[in-house]
Amino acid sequence: MSADRITLCVPSRAEYAKAVRMTASALVSRMGATYDDLDDVRIAAEELFVYACDHADDDSEVTIEFVLDDEMVHMAVRLPQGQRATDEDAERRAAYATFILQSVCDHYELSSDLEGQYLKITKHLAPEPADAGS
Repeated sequence: MSADRITLCVPSRAEYAKAVRMTASALVSRMGATYDDLDDVRIAAEELFVYACDHADDDSEVTIEFVLDDEMVHMAVRLPQGQRATDEDAERRAAYATFILQSVCDHYELSSDLEGQYLKITKHLAPEPADAGS
């Protein structure tokens, strides 16, 4: 399978977290991932979205890019330039999201360039074992 690129734009409101989680689940389930990997991707997609929402205005959108290939899924989100979560609760949520993302993903990268910050995560997928009874 060649790499497939899917872009999802969602209003930056927490009420859309479930939609992001379910989209990630649907995309990865077609790849034959194990249940544990599928669950990790679902968790990662939601935490990535919540992290981005804490850095965006309520009237903006969060764009998540999914890249799927034979062995892994990459997710990336650009954080709005000049926007930063400043209240104590938002900082705690960001720290929690970072902890979760680093726990369930194989690669976590928060970087900056001239256009702002972006967060990229990668999850390597193990193939679903063949049914021993077949």
